Amino acid sequence: MAWNTNLRWRLPLTCLLLQAALVVLFGVFVRYSPDADAHWIEEKGSGNVSSDLDNEFYYRYPSFQDVHVMIFVGFGFLMTFLQRYGYSSVGFNFLLAAFGIQWALLMQGWLHSYHDGYIFVGVENLINADFCVGSVCVAFGALLGKVSPLQLLIMTLFQVTLFSVNEFILLSLLKVKDAGGSMTIHTFGAYFGLTVTWILYRPNLYQSKERQSAVYHSDLFAMIGTLFLWMYWPSFNSAVSNHGDAQHRAAINTYCSLAACVLTAVALSSALHKKGKLDMVHIQNATLAGGVAVGTAAEMMLTPYGSLIVGFICGIVSTLGFVYLTPFLESHLRIQDTCGIHNLHGIPGIIGGIVGAVTAACANVHAYGQEGLAHAFDFELGDANWSPSMQGSFQAAGIFVSLAMALVGGIIVGIILKLPIWGQPADENCFDDTIYWEVPEEEKNEVFHPEDPTLKPSET
Repeated sequence: MAWNTNLRWRLPLTCLLLQAALVVLFGVFVRYSPDADAHWIEEKGSGNVSSDLDNEFYYRYPSFQDVHVMIFVGFGFLMTFLQRYGYSSVGFNFLLAAFGIQWALLMQGWLHSYHDGYIFVGVENLINADFCVGSVCVAFGALLGKVSPLQLLIMTLFQVTLFSVNEFILLSLLKVKDAGGSMTIHTFGAYFGLTVTWILYRPNLYQSKERQSAVYHSDLFAMIGTLFLWMYWPSFNSAVSNHGDAQHRAAINTYCSLAACVLTAVALSSALHKKGKLDMVHIQNATLAGGVAVGTAAEMMLTPYGSLIVGFICGIVSTLGFVYLTPFLESHLRIQDTCGIHNLHGIPGIIGGIVGAVTAACANVHAYGQEGLAHAFDFELGDANWSPSMQGSFQAAGIFVSLAMALVGGIIVGIILKLPIWGQPADENCFDDTIYWEVPEEEKNEVFHPEDPTLKPSET
């Protein structure tokens, strides 16, 4: 099959139409929240607010900054390990995230912040939109190098919609606690992406095999993404937690889990190599699994040593996944997972859901206090319809709902993306920036493939 990768009209038209539609929808539905509205000064003057420091902006914006950096710098650079795909890794991540946050503000707003015919947007909405796009960035990792920017925009449109519905079911209907999104962000994003890449299976991808490996400088760039994600993950898991002890606890639990994860990931990476050497793939990815797995229970009374245990386990499981599970998925299940998102987000996400269910089921007055227990799980004191075991059951149900939404949604979106109209590259041209980017002349000469005349560099 001949693949037409020229996007001169399709990509500009799609971007402009999507942005125009967003402008209209924002004009009709979106308004400032009270904390961002000019009437705030009247609230302060009426005595309902003591000072400008009571504005939600000052509580949430530092966390928003950290999360924003994770989405655009952390995830973008984490995927630059491919030797000839750096432009696309950072650039396409930038594109899908910029579109996704706008669509997420609308979708999540209609489901969570819709009052009197309007969506009222404040800094917490911005954080939740970034969370939603984080799930899309996770799915992008499985498809990296094999899809066009047009396919990514279409995938983002559908995935943000599905994410918002799944999040509404879990958080609003099942009353699940998932501060760091182990289930809503990581489990959903990973298995959605894996299902899409399974539908888009490329039997001749081996023709691009030489470009799937890393070189020294590309792995170094990817490590920049890892360090940004690792440093800011405590903000990610605590960003929308209740002010005070819950947010404080979420940051501590994440901090501890991440630290423990690094040591066990390094230990397993060395132990599984015949000469005891470290594999940069493991250091870039498995060291982050502790942040994923502690997400659901982050604001619960997991205890610092419990967080260390979670990180300890996930560093081992994630590294083993990269060594044994990723090759198995490709050779036996036809799942070509470019970034190994199953090992960083999928399995740790499920572990996080299980940890959250067990921690919730074990909650008691001794650990939380009577009022603390009610505040942590959002129920009224004396409510006979709530119990720790019931909360644990709903937490466990959340795992299966996220998996079901991801698998069914991934199949549908994968079938749509398989249509030969989106400018996707041929199997022999995957993992190559020159398909969609104007690259410097010396780079063109290095990546020239004689068998593909469309990649021939311009004559000078």
